[in-house]
Amino acid sequence: MSTCETVRDAIYQATALLDDQKWNDWLSMCDESFQYSITSWSPEINYNMTYLAASKKDMHHLVDLLPKHNTDHSPLHRHTSVYSVTPSDDGKTAKAVSSVLIFQNMLDGTNSHIDAGESRLFLIGRYIDTLQVEDGKATFLSRELKLDNRRLDKGSHWPL
Repeated sequence: MSTCETVRDAIYQATALLDDQKWNDWLSMCDESFQYSITSWSPEINYNMTYLAASKKDMHHLVDLLPKHNTDHSPLHRHTSVYSVTPSDDGKTAKAVSSVLIFQNMLDGTNSHIDAGESRLFLIGRYIDTLQVEDGKATFLSRELKLDNRRLDKGSHWPL
């Protein structure tokens, strides 16, 4: 399998694990030096905003606390399309850019008798990933989710 195929497979596997809320399985795909961030450009202030910047250890703490959060349990489903995979010259790392649409399937909503069962577009953005490729396995070194949205709603404390 080529480096590009290995990286694509890892991105799609990560998407499935996040959809299934298998947070620790997703984190097991990440290197110990993994860095995760969620950012968005604000044209109003002409500045790049950072919603989250976390290490793998930070993400483990966030995941461990999820059951204690008062949260909207409406599941999120990601539609990820890998646009490009660019291996490094030595083939040991690769950078990937993917489009991601995140949909929310409403369980309750503001008016449960109206919203329940509805699917809504939750977020739009791009994953900017750097992965290490070794022995046919890709491991995430970093992920930045660059959002087109600038307003995060309830449920957004889940790893996106």
